[in-house]
Amino acid sequence: MKDIYNLSVYSPASGRIIKLSDVDDPVFSKKMMGDGFAIEPMDEKIVSPAAGKIAFIAPTKHAIGIETNEGLAIVLHLGIDTVDLNGTPFELFVKEGDSVAENSKICSMDLKAIESAGKKTTVITAITNFSEKIKEMTVEYGNTSAGNLAASIELLPGNKKSKQHQTENYQSLAENIIRYVGGEENIDSLIHCITRLRFYLKDESKTNGDAMQDLKGVLGVATAGGQYQVIIGPAVNDVYEAVMSQLSFSENKQDAASPIPDNSEDKTVLEKIKNGSNQLLGTITGSMTPIISILAASGVMKGLLALLTGLNVVSEAGNFYLLVSAMADAVFYFLPILIGFNAAIRLGGNAILTAVVGGAIAYPTLLEAADKGLNVLSIGPVDFPFVSYSYSIFPMILAAWLVKKIEAWLKTWVPAFLQAIINPIIVIGLVTSITFLITGPVITWLSFALASGLETFLNWNAPIFGAIIDGFYQILVIFGLHWGIMPIYINDFATLGYSHLSAMVSVTIVGQGGAALAVAMKTKKAELKEIGYAAAISAFCGITEPAIYGITLRYRRPFICASIGSAVGGFLVGLLDVNMWSIIGSIIGLPSYIDPKLGITSNFWFAVLATAITLIVSFTLTYFWGYNDSMQMREKREKPKNPAKMQQF
Repeated sequence: MKDIYNLSVYSPASGRIIKLSDVDDPVFSKKMMGDGFAIEPMDEKIVSPAAGKIAFIAPTKHAIGIETNEGLAIVLHLGIDTVDLNGTPFELFVKEGDSVAENSKICSMDLKAIESAGKKTTVITAITNFSEKIKEMTVEYGNTSAGNLAASIELLPGNKKSKQHQTENYQSLAENIIRYVGGEENIDSLIHCITRLRFYLKDESKTNGDAMQDLKGVLGVATAGGQYQVIIGPAVNDVYEAVMSQLSFSENKQDAASPIPDNSEDKTVLEKIKNGSNQLLGTITGSMTPIISILAASGVMKGLLALLTGLNVVSEAGNFYLLVSAMADAVFYFLPILIGFNAAIRLGGNAILTAVVGGAIAYPTLLEAADKGLNVLSIGPVDFPFVSYSYSIFPMILAAWLVKKIEAWLKTWVPAFLQAIINPIIVIGLVTSITFLITGPVITWLSFALASGLETFLNWNAPIFGAIIDGFYQILVIFGLHWGIMPIYINDFATLGYSHLSAMVSVTIVGQGGAALAVAMKTKKAELKEIGYAAAISAFCGITEPAIYGITLRYRRPFICASIGSAVGGFLVGLLDVNMWSIIGSIIGLPSYIDPKLGITSNFWFAVLATAITLIVSFTLTYFWGYNDSMQMREKREKPKNPAKMQQF
């Protein structure tokens, strides 16, 4: 008689438990990582689903492995594609090797920050050795709270294969993987995440993808970001060690997990330009992602303060106005410090040194000198004026790059016993001087020209431009390309004090919300109705991802209807010359259309009109043409992917 006994697994988060097959990630939905369940979380608290030991924590904090006392290997994957966020939204309360009790708090995840970065917050609980350990599992789907029973398991203890047999299989698999990536001589370096081997190869044309995918133990192959990725699944650590044990360069040439070689000499000019552009965009988005939600909150505060001032509820001369203004302006005032710190982390430089440079740039006395039109120095007829960089982005990104390069150069010749003192002095002095005297003025001028040029183009034919960009804007969101124009918004605010472009794309959020609301009101399916209303509310609060991935893109037609409504709204915003004074959009961001100096003007009412018409058009089209309950939900079809960017783990 088999030794069968029951085991309980508890919900790691409060929210709604869904099937693993409904997760918008093929690695988990196809159960490549094992079976389990997922949760759409409602708050930030994450608890341990079972008693055991923390087996591993991903360097980017987005995945935690737990080995239970019964031998189950559980992976908690926090969000979809959140590896790109470099751990920013997560706060850990445990470390590898810690013992944890069931329902003990192990981390928290900032849901707003994840959503603001365009990622899904789905918490996945996957049992990677499910087939070896479990006979049957019953999951309690629906709403739940953290610590409540999520699954009952009928468990069969013991592994199917001995450790020795597994080790032999890994060595054989590793040998074939090396062969099919073109041999050891074709490998520059190798790293891994929690599911994939990530090779940096000299020549990808030497690989044999078909043979690789036929290997037992390989779940798939992908290429992205200069990497040749071999999808292994839960055994990736063992396979990685087996591969490394067969590579001589891991001992003789270099650490395979070291920084990736550039190999720029082997690239064409076009490839170099493309690679540089991708790196710049990645640095910009990586620098801004952690503070987007703060910028949005500050925008709401500024808008509400303007509303209260316009209604004469608050006086500009009062202390309350002064205090709230300080709260709302703080993130912009110290933006050089925040951007510099994040950019340095993204570039792999010294974040503290870069933040100090940002502090010098935002130093109040220097800002006063800029307001008075004073010069840093004058050489003949050429003046080098003090410039206010409080709202600047691009100068600090370049400053972060300079800090990294100069500090690395100093380490090659400054004696080690002097580096702790000499290096910071030289780095801060050089980078701050270069920023003030050269790069800062040049980049600020170019930024001003960019914003002014865009405004000129919009004024030349703003209605048509608004219709085009709004009609296609949410497609950019799907591919993550919308982050590329985010700095232009903030640059508009910094140089012009307002943004016409931001006002245009703001209505696209309402368009998605209107389509989701129409589906929610028309459907008779209880679960879809619940999702639709939640997605609509989220969109009206400025977050479109639940509407896009939960409703509109699944049925296609609602997405088309939302895009048409958005195009109409963009046309009106351009026609009526609507501007906004802070970054927050959608319905919750209507106070952003209030002029801080003049209060409520026709600009505000035109914004309300454009928002309302966008909502009406997208809602009406979706309700009468875009959706009915007889439509087949496109759950089995993956969302569109940028060919250059596959899912990361």
